[in-house]
Amino acid sequence: MSLTSENANATSSVTFTPSHIVKRRAAAWLGVRAEAIQITDFQPFDYKFQGPRHLLIASERSERNDGETQVEGLRSNLRDLTRKLVLIPANSRFHGWQDPRVLTRVNYFYIDPKGPLLAPELGFDDMEFEPRLFFFDAAIWETARKLKAQIEQQRQGDDRYAEALGVVLCHELIRLNGGKLAAEPRTTGGLAPWQKKRVEQYVAKHVSERLLLSNMAEIVRLSPYHFAHAFKHSFGVPPHRYHMMRRVEEAKTLLAKLDVSITEIGMRLGFSETSAFTTGFHKLTGMSPTQYRRALE
Repeated sequence: MSLTSENANATSSVTFTPSHIVKRRAAAWLGVRAEAIQITDFQPFDYKFQGPRHLLIASERSERNDGETQVEGLRSNLRDLTRKLVLIPANSRFHGWQDPRVLTRVNYFYIDPKGPLLAPELGFDDMEFEPRLFFFDAAIWETARKLKAQIEQQRQGDDRYAEALGVVLCHELIRLNGGKLAAEPRTTGGLAPWQKKRVEQYVAKHVSERLLLSNMAEIVRLSPYHFAHAFKHSFGVPPHRYHMMRRVEEAKTLLAKLDVSITEIGMRLGFSETSAFTTGFHKLTGMSPTQYRRALE
C-alpha cells in the first residue's frame, strides 16, 4: 500500500480550482486508488475529472449555497450532497462548481476497469456503466466507508483486506448496473446500448438542425471514424441517412395536420427550400409530401 498527503497527479485525480484550499490523503491498492478530500476554506471552487478509471464519489459532508454538477448528459443543482454517491464511468467528463455552506469532506475511489482481482469471466472490463448523480446505496456506502478507514489507519499489512474491499466494491457496482454486460462484444464494433440510446435522444432533440458527425461522435466518446463505423453497424444505415429518416418520420406527423403547409413543414425540419424537402421525402417514401398527405385523406 502507498500513502501520501501531497496533491495527487492532476492527470489521474479530480482537480480543484483553487487548489490551495484542498487537503488530500491518498492510498493505493491493486485495482483501487482512494483519496480522502477536505476543503479547508469557505470559498467557491471548481472541480473536474476525466480519466481512464471509473470514479465513485462518496460525500461524507457536503452542502452548498449554490452550484452545479455535470457528468456527460446529466446535471444537478442539488444543495445537500451529504451521504450521496456519484458514479463517473471511465473516460466520462465530470465537472462542476460550488459555493460551500459547510467545509466539504468527500472520498474518491478510482477503480481499474480491468478489475485485476476479479475473475475474468465476470467481464467487468466489458461492462458499460451509466453515469449516476447523487444517489444512495447502503451496501456501496458501507464498503466505501470501510475503504476510507483504511486510508486513515495507515497500517502496513492491511493490503489484502483493502484489496478484498475493492473486490466487494466492484461486485456492488456490477449489482447496481443490473449485472448487465455490454450487449455486444467489443470486437463487433457496434455502439454500446448506452451509446445507442444517447445518439437516438440527441438526434430526436436536434432533428431539425444540421448535425455534424464530429458532435455526434463526441457525445459517445468515439473518434468520428470509429463512430461512423459503429453507428452503421448498430443502426444499419449511415448517420446522415438515419437523421433524414427521423426527419421524414417527423414530417409524416406534421403532414397529418392539414392546417400546416408543406412549405412550413419543410422549414420547421430545417430544409432551406421546399424542393429539398420534397426530394428527401420522396427518396425515402417513394412519394412526394403532397401525395403522402392526399393518401391520408
